Amino acid sequence: MDNKLNLIECHIIRRIEDGIEYLLLQRSPKEIYPSIWQMVTGKIKKNEKAYEAAEREVFEETNLSVKQMYVVPHINPFYNERDDTINYVPVFVAIVDKELEVTISNEHQAYKWVSKKRAKELLAWPGQAKSVNIIHDYFVNHKENLNFAEIKKNEI
Repeated sequence: MDNKLNLIECHIIRRIEDGIEYLLLQRSPKEIYPSIWQMVTGKIKKNEKAYEAAEREVFEETNLSVKQMYVVPHINPFYNERDDTINYVPVFVAIVDKELEVTISNEHQAYKWVSKKRAKELLAWPGQAKSVNIIHDYFVNHKENLNFAEIKKNEI
């Protein structure tokens, strides 16, 4: 069994008056895991850094420009029975301006901005919900000890 690091998870948030909202995307019925709700996910291309893949995937899947991006201090592991691998997925959070319009790619059939509670209800896997908790603790509850590393614009 091999270990892999070739995927990213990027939660998109926007600041609202009393906190933050999370952008969730509903997968197309033609995709793997049809019709589930998720954050932006995608593959890391050869010679691409994980955070570069996250920003690229955000744009490809939503047509949104990232204002700020942070590394979330959480890795989502999962077992893939198809190729008998353990996959380690780094987690990022992208902040976008609330005025921007979302244009989804053909990988998705719908999108919605939701609260923390609703995001946790809709996301398919426990690790994704845990990422939402961590993001919320940092940006809303101001738990600065979580040590989010900001990726500066000149790095992405």
